[in-house]
Amino acid sequence: MKRHLVYLSMFLMSVLFVACGNGKKKSMFTPTSSGRAYEVLVVIDLDMWERPAGRALFDVLDSDVPGLPQSERSFRIMYTDPSNYDATLKIIRNIIVVEVNKDLYTQPKLKSAQNVYAAPQSILTIQAPDEKTFGEFVTKNKQVIIDYFTHAEMNRQIFALETNHSDYVTTKVKSMFDCDVWVPGELTATKQGENFFWAGTNAATGDQNFVIYTYPYTDKNTFTKEYFVHKRDSVMKINIPGAREGMYMMTDSLMTDVRPISVQGEYALEVRGLWRIKGDFMGGPFVSHVRLDRANQQIVVSEIFVYSPDKMKRNLVRQMEASLYTLKLPNSRQVEVTIPAIVISNDSTTNKK
Repeated sequence: MKRHLVYLSMFLMSVLFVACGNGKKKSMFTPTSSGRAYEVLVVIDLDMWERPAGRALFDVLDSDVPGLPQSERSFRIMYTDPSNYDATLKIIRNIIVVEVNKDLYTQPKLKSAQNVYAAPQSILTIQAPDEKTFGEFVTKNKQVIIDYFTHAEMNRQIFALETNHSDYVTTKVKSMFDCDVWVPGELTATKQGENFFWAGTNAATGDQNFVIYTYPYTDKNTFTKEYFVHKRDSVMKINIPGAREGMYMMTDSLMTDVRPISVQGEYALEVRGLWRIKGDFMGGPFVSHVRLDRANQQIVVSEIFVYSPDKMKRNLVRQMEASLYTLKLPNSRQVEVTIPAIVISNDSTTNKK
């Protein structure tokens, strides 16, 4: 049976006057977007949604978040037929509009727009001449689609951190490492070690943690998975002990992935994986940014990790991960702390700033 239009009761119906997610005001009459973080509304013909083309897009949005100990999909998916795409649905924060028409389009394209009907809001339009081309195109551009909305949500978190972060942690990191960083104000427990600082919280919904530490830069082999895991384990063994002697935090190297990324216009190594306490059953996900402090010729590692047994961890990790992008190294040039937006070009190719 054809699936019916999904309406969710949690949509915010009130209209507020707000600034856009990037901190730049659009209009004092722009309504606040509705919906929760990492929810996406797909505007698509309902018959097409059930066919292979629609299933291809569903599979992209439903794919697992990497680096988590259990399966959690990238987004919570809602959908509606274009005929029901009214003023209420147009203020949802993340929207994908599907346009398949052989008379209008000769090749598939992605088009992006910000804050069209509400703020903050990200809208991605996917155009194609036919359903077969559409399905192949969204599958090919899976990571682009995921990154577009993931980066938008993280930038919203960064914008919130600008006015609501822990002043104590910011001051402490500045004094110890000459770096600037914003972490959530809820991280009130702290610990200091040699070239090491930790801040965390024991919230009822999950334990979120931030650490920063440094070690000397040697050569380009410093930026490898093997070198990082060795260094991380040695630092955590000293600074994050377990409940009893002989217990300490260590890295699950088999479940660790690395990739190069850009942070504030400079090279960084992103490390994503799982940690566990040696000799105990505690464990969870972590994300690290490994960066070169050129002024002092040392490596600066900023990391977040989460402990939330029997609970979903996607939003906890992503909320904390946004803090990593706010870290400014000593003598770094003044740049926006937000994550570079995915650039959608007119010839259907994609790249990052």
